[in-house]
Order: sequence, then C-alpha cells, then structure tokens
Amino acid sequence: MKPHNDTDLAAWLKLSCLPGIGGVKLSKLLSKDTPSNIVQYSTEQLQLLGLTAKQLQAWSQVDKEVDACLTWAAASSHHHILTLADVLYPPLLKQTVAPPPLLFIKGDASCLSQPQIAMVGSRNASVDGLQHARGFASDLVQHDLIVTSGLALGIDGHAHDGALLAGGKTIAVLGSGLEQVYPARHRGLAKRVMENGALVSEFRPDAKPRAENFPRRNRIISGLSLGVLVVEAAEKSGSLITARYALEQGREVFALPASINAPNASGGNQLIRNGACLVQNTQEVLNEIQSLLDWSINQSLDLFSAPIDEEELPFPQLLANVGNEATPVDILASRTNIPVQEVMMQLLELELSGHVVAVSGGYIRKGRG
Repeated sequence: MKPHNDTDLAAWLKLSCLPGIGGVKLSKLLSKDTPSNIVQYSTEQLQLLGLTAKQLQAWSQVDKEVDACLTWAAASSHHHILTLADVLYPPLLKQTVAPPPLLFIKGDASCLSQPQIAMVGSRNASVDGLQHARGFASDLVQHDLIVTSGLALGIDGHAHDGALLAGGKTIAVLGSGLEQVYPARHRGLAKRVMENGALVSEFRPDAKPRAENFPRRNRIISGLSLGVLVVEAAEKSGSLITARYALEQGREVFALPASINAPNASGGNQLIRNGACLVQNTQEVLNEIQSLLDWSINQSLDLFSAPIDEEELPFPQLLANVGNEATPVDILASRTNIPVQEVMMQLLELELSGHVVAVSGGYIRKGRG
C-alpha cells in the first residue's frame, strides 16, 4: 500500500527535507500551491515563496535524501510514508496545530486512525509502576483500544509489552528514524510492535536519536490518542511534557495517584492537583473518554467504509478538516488550499446549517455533520 505515486511523494519529501521546514512552514507553502507544483518553481519563484538562502542552497542537495526515503518505502510492504494529503493520515493528529507533514511507518498504517490511549511514565519506574503499566495496557486492549507510547525504557516498554501479551495492538512513536531504534535494547520489542501494530516517526529512517527530537515525539503520542494516561512520573519529566501537549490538543489527561513517600512518582499527583483525572482502574478511563471514543469510531467507519451520503455534505473538503479540537480559520485555509475569505464564507454557511460551531480559538464540528 503506497498512497502516493512516487512523483507526488518525492515532492513532499523534497520540501520536508529542506532545513527549517516543519509543519508550520510547510502549511504556509501549501496555502500557496501543491508540493508537486512547487518543486517545478524557478529559483526566483522559490524566493518569492519565502525560501531562505540556506534552503535554496540545499534545494538540489536533498535529492539524495529523497531517493533514500523512496528506496526505503519500496523495500518492504510494511514500509509506508504518509503525507498530510493521504486518506490514511490519522484524523486526530491532523487536527492538531502544525501536524507532522510526513509520517514514516513500519507495520499497519491503518491502525493509526483507530482509537488509542497513550500511556507514558518514568524510565526508572518502581516495580508497582511497571505492574500498573502492564495491567492497564492489558485491560485497554481488551476493550478494543490501541496502546500508544514511546518505546522508552520503564513504563513505555512495559505498556507496549502488556498490550502485546494480551493479544492487542500497540503503536510506538520514536524520537529517531525507524532504522535507528532507540534504545537499542528495545529492538526486539520494536519488531514485535511492528508485527502487531506500528512503529511511527516523523524523522527520516536513518535519523539518529537526538535530545530535541523527543519533545516533538511526545506531541505525536498525545496527538494520535483520545487521552494520555500518566502511570508514574517525576515532577520534571518528558511524561509531563506529553500531558501538557495533550491538554493543548484538547485531549483527556489521566494520572494514577502516587504515595507521598514516592518523590520520583510525584508528577502524577502534580497533574491531579492541576486538574488531571485521577484514575484507579481502566473503567474510569473508559467512562471519561466515551464520547470521544464514539466520535473516533465514527471517524474510522467513515474512513474505511466511505458512506455514500458523505458527498452530500456541504463543503466536504473544509468539513473534513474540522474536528473536535478548535481549529483557526488560517489553519483551515492552509490545510485545504482554499483562500481565507472563501473559508470564512463556507464556515458561515456550515454554522448556519448546524454542521460546525464557532468557539474560542476557531471552529469545531457539531456531531458527525
């Protein structure tokens, strides 16, 4: 399954391989033209588009990286590269601010669009914390949820393993390329995840792990998921960064309470003080996410069954980019390549017809439209 032809995919890769091109910058470029057209621009046109001298200098030099990515994608039926334009690009992640333009995947790409709960926590977790990670992961997959985490030592690894041992699926989001699994001792676990879920990264397959990659990795973990469960974490940890991203993305945040005598696990208590949902069993998580779960299941059904009345919805291209998280007008314009004024007119009609609702920060979809 390769969702693009090589020419289209090469164009997306070329733009994404340029230095300084992330989700925000690429969204601005896409509001002007398609990747396939932009790569045909002259140097003067690229300058007018806003590319810097450094990016113009790298324009022809990134072709080797593009070819390497295409070769990687063609090497196995388990290798996939999704762009923001792909139908399989996970809808929850797409609704976040500046979603990753490209996702490199090993395994089942379709599972990224299925309902997920993220589980994160300390690399140096207690024995109780590790048991909780396995237990909650096992319970969650038995309720047809996918467990998503970051393949790190400690809580992450035990969450993945607990899901797999229970016969469920799990997704691991890496802070490195998929051919540079980190930590190395989790290579065997990564192979099992690939066979029963997916490995995911926004970094090119040969990218080595770097400290600055992991906060970016965390926003994908939360962005893919209906909610984030913090099992055990210190007050200053990457798990709390993931929880913060989840709150910014409109996701639920859950935390297991920790003993006051366990300072290395006090981050969960801090989250609870700040409004996270205290949970002690899986059913409490399920109760909190039920409405989001219903919406996510409907999205998955829409994605794979293509209901015949979908085309009857007004402005389907715009409506497809409005979800349960407030999305600003300019972001909608960038995603759809529709001029801002036209987007505003369409949104007005959608609001009057009851398909969307204006809220603080943008628009959300009302029901299923």
